[in-house]
Amino acid sequence: MSLSRRDFVNRSTVLGAGVLIAGSAEVLATAPGAIAAPSGGEAALAGGGHGAVGYGALVSDPQGILALPKGFSYEIITRTGVTTLVTGESTPSNHDGTAAFEGRHGATLLVNNHELAGPRAKWPHPVPLLDGHVYDPAAAGGCTVVEVSGHGHGSGQGNGHGRRRVREWVGIAGTATNCAGGATPWGTWLTCEETEDKAGTNGFTKDHGYVFEVDPHDQDANRNPQPIKAFGRFAHEAVVIDEKRGHAYLTEDAAKPNGLFYRWTPPAGFRHGKGKLRTLAADAGVLEALKAFDAQGKLVDDLSRATKPGTTYGADWVKVADRDARTTSIRKQFKDGEVTRARKLEGMWWGDGGIYFVSSFAREESPLQHDGQVWFYHPARRTLTLKVILGVNAEVWTDQGNFDGPDNITVSPHGGLIIAEDGNGLQHLFGATTDGRTYALARNELNIGTAEKPEFSEFTGVTFSRDGRTLFANIQEPGIMLAITGPWHRM
Repeated sequence: MSLSRRDFVNRSTVLGAGVLIAGSAEVLATAPGAIAAPSGGEAALAGGGHGAVGYGALVSDPQGILALPKGFSYEIITRTGVTTLVTGESTPSNHDGTAAFEGRHGATLLVNNHELAGPRAKWPHPVPLLDGHVYDPAAAGGCTVVEVSGHGHGSGQGNGHGRRRVREWVGIAGTATNCAGGATPWGTWLTCEETEDKAGTNGFTKDHGYVFEVDPHDQDANRNPQPIKAFGRFAHEAVVIDEKRGHAYLTEDAAKPNGLFYRWTPPAGFRHGKGKLRTLAADAGVLEALKAFDAQGKLVDDLSRATKPGTTYGADWVKVADRDARTTSIRKQFKDGEVTRARKLEGMWWGDGGIYFVSSFAREESPLQHDGQVWFYHPARRTLTLKVILGVNAEVWTDQGNFDGPDNITVSPHGGLIIAEDGNGLQHLFGATTDGRTYALARNELNIGTAEKPEFSEFTGVTFSRDGRTLFANIQEPGIMLAITGPWHRM
């Protein structure tokens, strides 16, 4: 049963303190020094630092790529300028959102976004324009499909054992700024363009800012790419499909003003399935933006106002007037007081009966500052709960500081979340457990800057193989896909 505004306010009033814990009493938080809301609803300090949980201290990599806990190893699956596609071109650069699918004979298929913005000519390694799979020949981005087999004796790289065979081909080309996206319940990938560029900008021949479907199993299904215009045209980040109810949820990474969290409701009689979304009319279904309200029924204008894990808001939805944003960006079509905004709405993943999604950071453009939030939206209850909040990180060049800038996210089969860091200074893959602690899982050691001014690219595309034994993740620049294995255990 859905939770109405009146029901939400009444229940919150009974509980007191303005905090309603929806569903599980397990609440994620950050550590050290984080405030957690345990099952009793009373705030307490989360105990322990990064080293108190997880898999132990990170061990520096002699190859200068990836620091991991003792017992873990990695292999390089693809690397821009080194590995090649089946058609002979280099693996495209700027790896981003990724999802894993079960292939034939025990193989894993990974659809890998390539976040390439602006004119195609500026990129040395764009997504090749494979005949029949191009949306706009002037755009550099798109997706590749990577087939990884654990059998045979391939030329694996890194500190692993080189037992994987790898093949890579183009899934879609001629799209722009392919950032995150989302796996569908029917086994395809929805790739999201994080741009609002129209035809004529950067030499583009078509409008951009859409979502496209990519089928990792059927190359023919990817011919003649068609945008899913029903999902709106904006700076898309990620998308999740609610298999039970059919809704699509979408995040927007934009500012001035801050972006929105969207819900798309399919038209009556629509049934999801492979290739069905591309057949929808541009105005099919209803696209709406989140309007959250607190325990007193008051609008929450920006999600950065929540500073305590366990804080829960109710959710209303406001219809988007012009989803194709012909004259005005969607987020600018709403006045103050009409919707709820958030800074850098990023990765999203389905799990535990709802949607985990990220606000990467908030600075002066938001009411309150933070270095990252993870929210959980419960569709059945229509509630939104803050699960993780990262304080502003002042120790960006040590492993002792807080993590900052969560971006891509996945629900771990071993419990909790695994999050890709896109922050300042050092960059990590880190975990968040269900009892309120965080831990480092990996650290990027590939310096793409100088010794005097080091720079480490963000992690992206964090996703587990279907059997849970391998964690795949990317280093965005120059573009490296990694397979991480080790002694996983329940968190």
